[in-house]
Amino acid sequence: MKILLTYSSRTGNTEKVARAIREVLPASADFYKMSEAPQPEEYDVVIVGFWIDRGMPDKEALSYIDTIKNKRVAFFFTLGARPDSAHGQKCFERTRSLLKDNLLLGEFACQGKIDPKLIESFKSLPPEHPHAITEGSLERYAAAAIHPDDTDLLRAGETFLNIFLQVNGEK
Repeated sequence: MKILLTYSSRTGNTEKVARAIREVLPASADFYKMSEAPQPEEYDVVIVGFWIDRGMPDKEALSYIDTIKNKRVAFFFTLGARPDSAHGQKCFERTRSLLKDNLLLGEFACQGKIDPKLIESFKSLPPEHPHAITEGSLERYAAAAIHPDDTDLLRAGETFLNIFLQVNGEK
């Protein structure tokens, strides 16, 4: 079975998760930054990882996801919000929709630190804007800053090990 694991990462969050997943896959699995990844046609399983931008996979990931058709696929992402938040759940739903022409094997998400430049840009937003700086948003940003942590990386590895075992009929 030919497996591709590819990811895009802006701040290093998604790359950390991708490397944790890589550790549990067979040594024969191909591992690429998305900008260098081959087209998915030649693979039996495609695992795609990305960061969330405005509730969607980032632009690079959106382009790559559009090339994945009729594959066994799994995805993972990082985002500033908690994955179990309403925003996180919408991100899962949108990604599932983007991959609807494939057999979805599994998914994973974890919180990740937000690019400090982005937080700085929020300071100029009017108070009624959803990303305006508030005491609550500063608390969320501080909570996100410690992720992905060791527990997140362990959970990512376990999730994808279980997916791999299931694909191989070992579970």
